[in-house]
Amino acid sequence: MKIKMSSLNETPRSNRLHIALFGVTNAGKSSLINALTGQEIALVSAVRGTTTDPVYKAMELLPLGPVVFIDTAGLDDKSELGALRKSKTVEVLNKTDVALLVLDATQGATADDRELLALLKEKKIPVLGVLNKSDGVEEAREKGAALQKELGIKIIPVSAQRGEGLPELKRALVQLAPAGKEERPIVADLFQPGEIGLLVVPIDASAPKGRLILPQQQTLREMLDHHITAVVCRETKLRETLQKLKEKPRLVITDSQVFQKVATDTPPDIPLTSFSILFARYKGDLKELVKGARAVEKLRDGDKVLIAEACTHHRQDDDIGTVKIPRWLGEKTGKKLVIEYSSGLSFPANLHEYALIVHCAGCMLNERAMLYRIREAQAAGVPIVNYGVLIAYLHGILERAIRPFMKELDS
Repeated sequence: MKIKMSSLNETPRSNRLHIALFGVTNAGKSSLINALTGQEIALVSAVRGTTTDPVYKAMELLPLGPVVFIDTAGLDDKSELGALRKSKTVEVLNKTDVALLVLDATQGATADDRELLALLKEKKIPVLGVLNKSDGVEEAREKGAALQKELGIKIIPVSAQRGEGLPELKRALVQLAPAGKEERPIVADLFQPGEIGLLVVPIDASAPKGRLILPQQQTLREMLDHHITAVVCRETKLRETLQKLKEKPRLVITDSQVFQKVATDTPPDIPLTSFSILFARYKGDLKELVKGARAVEKLRDGDKVLIAEACTHHRQDDDIGTVKIPRWLGEKTGKKLVIEYSSGLSFPANLHEYALIVHCAGCMLNERAMLYRIREAQAAGVPIVNYGVLIAYLHGILERAIRPFMKELDS
């Protein structure tokens, strides 16, 4: 029997520093990302508009560690297709940790470059200017210095084609990247080394073949890294497993789909929560999502509810987002609700039309992207909740499920 372990060894894209390259068409963004990664990742062509959808490349950039570079389409395509490409590029801003504004040395800073720079500053995204194609312009450093003063950002002259200026660019990236930011723990702060954590992982038709889903992988890995004893079982073996343990687990963590059964089978004196709730605090805003769950009681007949997922996947007959949650919402509220859906990296602009937003755990999003979605809901005045928090509320076990985090929620 072969066990695939690569997914446990690789840093998930959502946990990597996101470095996005922006600029006008043919500024050399694709050539630059190829030069930075040392691989032919992005298609390079003299034909304008070669890059359409954003291109992602995960790599190690020392001493930053795991990063993902994002190559985006040009900002200056005024065609109908270009407008769609530009909207995809602007969406990338909402997940960008560090931005590279790639300027063509033969053009300088265009109106489109300046417009994007204003957006980057508005969103408080660290930005570094790259004066590309500097091999074709005399006195590139002088031109870069003038642009640096004019735009108010550091400018590094480079030639992606010749590989000139890349070491300096990488050093500047390291200096610009968010420094000293302590990554939130998923679960390690809830345990002392040597304590037992019991993970309940159902294996059903929706479980990926041969592997665990990402939140389960990440939780398990963090426990192992912090010398926490991890015990894993299926929900059908929970009672049996608890009986076999000589010591009570410090915490039981379950997949939300079997929350109700696990709550029934776990003695009241053993703390209980879910992977989804752990991720609500890890890369979201648990306090805001708990408020969203309690807004369910205010739903009325005809209210629209948006169920949003950050990825696309094959739907099962009893899918959690399209079948189970709508059913449980109807049973809990007794109301006739209008359920609408969104999936993938785009987030609807018409949030104000909804009475509630129900979001997945966001395991495919980085922290900036997840917080962006929560803040957009807040700005629209719409309560937002994630799957795990909502399911706990609908099954009457929310207070128990958030008890391990009460100090945080009361602060």
